[in-house]
Amino acid sequence: MDLETEYRKRYEAALTPIAQALEVQIREYLNGVSRIDRVTARAKGVQKFLQKATLLENGKPKYDEPLRQIQDQVGGRVVTFYLSDVMRVANVVEKYYRPIETKQVVPDSESEFGYFGKHYIFLVPKDLLTAGVDPSLLPDVFELQIKTLFQHAWSEANHDLGYKPGGREPNADQKRLLAYASAQAWGADRVFDELFQSLNP
Repeated sequence: MDLETEYRKRYEAALTPIAQALEVQIREYLNGVSRIDRVTARAKGVQKFLQKATLLENGKPKYDEPLRQIQDQVGGRVVTFYLSDVMRVANVVEKYYRPIETKQVVPDSESEFGYFGKHYIFLVPKDLLTAGVDPSLLPDVFELQIKTLFQHAWSEANHDLGYKPGGREPNADQKRLLAYASAQAWGADRVFDELFQSLNP
């Protein structure tokens, strides 16, 4: 069975129902937590998975076993209003899921701007293994991202503008514009969080 056929079977029979169940579960865990804009979960689409599975690193395939190694076949996302809300949400989800990896994603240098967000790799909880889903089709882990509205908006626009397969590579000025937009979002996050803290002591 080729990789596309195998992943498509996994996507339809296991990843999609597990993602739906995961979204419901995260919503339940965060019920009553204020200032959450949205909670979503999804199975990685077939074409996006194949694009990632065929990535090269130093001229060699990045993944020897993509079905086992790609960790975001199921991904969840929680979008909060303010920066201080990110840690409140993180503290809740850490009570329920077992982390394999935790990463605060920031640009490489303090003088650079780009993507910001808090990412986790969690073990897929056994109570999500619903009847009718073949456990052998499921990955061991899922990814969860927690980010603010500004971080989410910037990353979505940046991905759409800068990472389209076969699209035109942004030139230097266009990359500076993307960095400028990230800096504006970074500043707005801090302004709104400071305003919220000062108005709600």
